[in-house]
Amino acid sequence: MEKKKLALSTQIFIALVLAIIAGIAFTGAPSIATTYIKPFGTIFLNLIKWIVCPLVFFSIMAGVVSMRDIRKVGAIGGRTILYYMCTTAFAVAIGLFFANTFKGIFPVLSTSDLSYEPSATSVNFMDTLVGIFPSNFVKPFVDANMLQIIVASLIIGFALILISDQSDNVEFTAVNVANDICMKAMEMILKLSPIGVFCLLCPVVAENGPSILGSLAKVLLVAYLCYIVHAVVVYSASVKVLGGLSPLTFFKGMMPAIMLAFSSASSVGTLPMNMECSEKLGADREVSSFVLPLGATINMDGTAIYQGVCSVFIASCFGISLTLPQMLTIVLTATLASIGTAGVPGAGMVMLAMVLQSVGLPVEGIALVAGVDRIFDMGRTAVNITGDASCAIIVTNSIKKK
Repeated sequence: MEKKKLALSTQIFIALVLAIIAGIAFTGAPSIATTYIKPFGTIFLNLIKWIVCPLVFFSIMAGVVSMRDIRKVGAIGGRTILYYMCTTAFAVAIGLFFANTFKGIFPVLSTSDLSYEPSATSVNFMDTLVGIFPSNFVKPFVDANMLQIIVASLIIGFALILISDQSDNVEFTAVNVANDICMKAMEMILKLSPIGVFCLLCPVVAENGPSILGSLAKVLLVAYLCYIVHAVVVYSASVKVLGGLSPLTFFKGMMPAIMLAFSSASSVGTLPMNMECSEKLGADREVSSFVLPLGATINMDGTAIYQGVCSVFIASCFGISLTLPQMLTIVLTATLASIGTAGVPGAGMVMLAMVLQSVGLPVEGIALVAGVDRIFDMGRTAVNITGDASCAIIVTNSIKKK
């Protein structure tokens, strides 16, 4: 009988425990951990940084070209994307608000071994807006400027759709193949997560002592508070006002899908159950068959909350105060980046690296939350699929009214 492999989340949790034990053992001589263990964690981080740019570029482009004819899905697609973008912006704003409210309970770590220095320059909103649009094709990839990469991928994706009548769609195939390659590369890199988590977290515990670990429970509590507030306030109001459905009826009908999402931590894996639940609640099949698969790819409200909370937590850990322009950049990046987040467990960690890079925060901070990423993931996936279903109800209702 073939031996069953441990799930990646279990491997990461074991690595977290081992990193804590090893870190405590090295508290008397932290230089051993920083000299001989941390470099392997840096290699893991470098690989994540390397794959993030092409992954975002091709996954967003593939999502755009998969729609083929924008006019055909214009009525449904326009409403769907607008709703997803608005709720995601609300989600990350809620995450940032509560994380900033409770950041007093987050610790400040030693940054003696980091080359990071906070930027002294102030940037206004108009500069941020101008900075979204690239002036050079290659530079956004060199600088890892995520907002510019997202804009470039959207423009090229729409251009591919517009020239599709004059081509044999070889371009669509090429984009999908490139996207598949990036996804597979990301999958390979994520398999190294247990080693990366161990090698990054062990030196942190060795330098700062085990007291840092208590903060993870506080961060989880803040994140789950945000998940609940977003679901109860934003989705209830949306379903009641725009969908004409009682929030209690909605959440009761969605409970099987929510429970499956919570246990599996996979938006895509929950898709069949989500379609069944939303159709029982009154969503048209033609609407749900378009809105829900699209939502499993681009609607990541829970992930956006997670990115907002973790960005503030990581900034707080390193003694960095986020400015208002940086927070606006996080809202924009997390909202647009949700398009490129794959609906599979663990992808949120890669997208967190992207958000951290967009505001110049140390990517090393991922090690602090990676060990409990699965616990974050369960809650954020439940929020993600609930948002998808609420959109199916609302779009169905708006089309019936029209």
